[in-house]
Amino acid sequence: MATNTFTIEDLKRILLEGAGEEEGVDLNGDILDTDFEELGYESLALLETGGRIEREYGITLDDEALTENRTPRALIAAVNTHLEVPAAA
Repeated sequence: MATNTFTIEDLKRILLEGAGEEEGVDLNGDILDTDFEELGYESLALLETGGRIEREYGITLDDEALTENRTPRALIAAVNTHLEVPAAA
């Protein structure tokens, strides 16, 4: 399992592994507040990304986590909120 914090570098890696990079989009730029669609990631790519995050970090993201968090900054915050909640015993 990965660390207890999900970062922009983690998100970039998972996006690239799951959906690749859209031609003409630079994920190394300042993308924190750019909508995923502008980055070339449609809903199917985000579902794949969400599945990879869940498997790698051992969390469950609800549908709203991917549909309502439309920027990398918002999705990172949502993932980190899930990571802070202790697992049910």
